[in-house]
Parts: sequence; C-alpha cells; structure tokens
Amino acid sequence: MYTLAIETSCDDTSIAIIKDKTIILSNLVSSQQKTHEIYGGVVPEVASRLHAEIIHNLITKCLKEASVALKQINQIAVTAGPGLEGALLVGLSVAKSLSYALNIPLIPVNHIHGHIYAFTQYKPTLSYPALALIVSGGHTDLILMKKEGSFSNCGKTRDDAAGEVFDKIARCLCLGYPGGPVIEKTASLGNPKAFKLPIALKHSPFEFSFSGLKTATLDCIKSLENPLDHTADICASFQQTVNDTLILKTLAACKHYKINDLIIGGGVASNRTLMNAFREAIKETAINLIHIEPKLCTDNAAMIGLAATHLGNIYAINRDELRVTSTFSYEL
Repeated sequence: MYTLAIETSCDDTSIAIIKDKTIILSNLVSSQQKTHEIYGGVVPEVASRLHAEIIHNLITKCLKEASVALKQINQIAVTAGPGLEGALLVGLSVAKSLSYALNIPLIPVNHIHGHIYAFTQYKPTLSYPALALIVSGGHTDLILMKKEGSFSNCGKTRDDAAGEVFDKIARCLCLGYPGGPVIEKTASLGNPKAFKLPIALKHSPFEFSFSGLKTATLDCIKSLENPLDHTADICASFQQTVNDTLILKTLAACKHYKINDLIIGGGVASNRTLMNAFREAIKETAINLIHIEPKLCTDNAAMIGLAATHLGNIYAINRDELRVTSTFSYEL
C-alpha cells in the first residue's frame, strides 16, 4: 500500500510517500522561509503562489526518491484544514486531480491530527486516555483522545498561538524570522529570572492566552533605556514564561483526565529547552512523554500520510464534496 501525501497548509510545500502504515520512503519539504522573512512573517498570497510553482516538481522528486511510480500509488492524502485557505486550495486541487486521474481514494486530513499521528514513528499504539499538546505558529491546542480516532479539544489559546508570539518578540528585538530558534539560542545566554512576566488564565486550567504575555514583554522592552543590551535576558525570561505556561496547563489536563501517554508536537516542540523542562516536570509522575523529533514536528507531508493510513476509514468522504476549510472539526 502506497500513500502519496500533500501538505500545503501554510508556508512549507511538502510531499511524502508512505509505504503501508508507518514506513516513510520519502518526505520532501520546500521551505519559503527566505521569502517570508523579508516581511517578518508569512504573507498568505505569496505562500499560495509559491506552493503552485513548486508542488508538481516536488511530487516528481518525491516519487523518484521513493523509487515508486505514480501508477503504484493506492491513495492520496491531503491537508484539508486548518490553515491558510489559499495555500490549502493549492494542495487540495492537485490532490483531487491525482485522485481522479488515477481513480484512487482521496483522504482529507486534519492538520492537527497529522501532528499527533507523527507519534506512530515512535510508538505503535497509545495507552488511552491520551493527550496531545500541539504547539506551533498557528496552534496551541490540548487534544484529548479517549480511543483510536477520537479527538476533542479540551484546551486552546484564546488569542495568539505560542509560536506566533515567539515570532513577534523576535521581530521587535530585530532577531529575524522565524523567532523560535533564534530566541532559544539567544536565551541560552540570558537569565530567565531577569524579568517577571505574567502567566495568563491561571483560573482557567486548560486554556491558554499569550496576548498578555506579548504585551507585557513589549512593555518591558520599551521601558528599558537600551533594550538591545538586555536581549539575552529578555529572551530567557520570555521563553521561560511560555514554557511554564505550557507545562502548567498541560500537566493540569493530564491530572484531570488521568492521562497515560502525552504527545508533544508542532513546530515549537522543536525547542529543546521546552522539552527538557517537560521531562523534568513529569519525572515524578507516571506520564509517558512521546516527543516527536524535530523533522516531524514542523509542517511536513509524512505526518499527513501517517494520519491517513491510520484514520483513512474515519476520514472517508466523497471527493466531490470535499472543500477547503480554515477550521476543521476536532470531533470524529
């Protein structure tokens, strides 16, 4: 069984070939980072155009790397949301065309479920109930899974996503884009206790809010006579507060729902400081931490293909009825 997977939800164009359920034969990603860093963030229209320019060549390269012919593909998997609608439309249009031309099934995949199902590279099954923290530039979500194929959002950000705030603080400090890696690197030279920054929504155990932290950090920067002299301390204090927030809310959910397996994925999960802090925080608990490795944390098509191979029957839909949606229900 060969699955060709397509991911174009934001600014990375990615194609993957999955053999059977878990074997990744090829997983290619074409990054648009150098284009978008000029603007300090992703420009949706530019992202859509760049997806359209590269996607067909990327499919050809991916098939060649996997040593699989197009006629051998048994099904097409594609991200159908959430994401940038124009970007999603490029991937979905190509996926539907291939599905019709090859007369094979088309499986729409929730982008968040893709991040979750990257776990199948490290653990064949979960112990339920399980929890996933998906944290990236567009998402900060706690997803409860009571059984295979069951997802419910038990907590999410009310405003900015964690990764989005990393980008905005990095831009304010003239550190470049994307903000996550550069802030982590700079923070390693600073004192995480240098500045006191707030953790929001302490009264709401599973919900996140990072808008107030963003404002508090920007106010802190503005209050300093020479803020660039304090860049490392600002980054360290900001990063520490984000990490403390994520850990506080996630462990509260784990305790409430009596979680066995905890999955952490999404681009921000590439932050080693965050993951080390999580490992330390669960040391005295029975929680099993499943960390998605960095190459499968950021947006990629392999995770979409893995979700499709495990959830294909649940996702089944008439391809004529499939439409792009920027909001994709968690409930299945």
